[in-house]
Amino acid sequence: MGRTNPTFRDRLERLRADWSDYRRALRRRDEPHFDRLFEHARAHADACGYLNHDSPIVPVLLSVALEQQAAIAALEERVAALEAAEDDSVRAVDACQTVIERPWPGAADE
Repeated sequence: MGRTNPTFRDRLERLRADWSDYRRALRRRDEPHFDRLFEHARAHADACGYLNHDSPIVPVLLSVALEQQAAIAALEERVAALEAAEDDSVRAVDACQTVIERPWPGAADE
């Protein structure tokens, strides 16, 4: 007996084909971003298939949101690491400045 329901990947390709006119109307610089949205959905196709939602756009949007949330978390970690490195650099500069201001012990006392 054959499958009665198309797989999510089949539904996703049909959805992509439905949006092909929209993609063609986009500016060239936006086309890769549009394609990436469908790549996000395809990356989560197994989970989307388990959802078996009537409208394929719902799991697609959730997949896109999930990938964007992961990207935001990665960027937040990177910012935190850069800020920590900057704080370390500031402390090192402060330590060097202290050495320059008082080059030997007791120099400020004289």
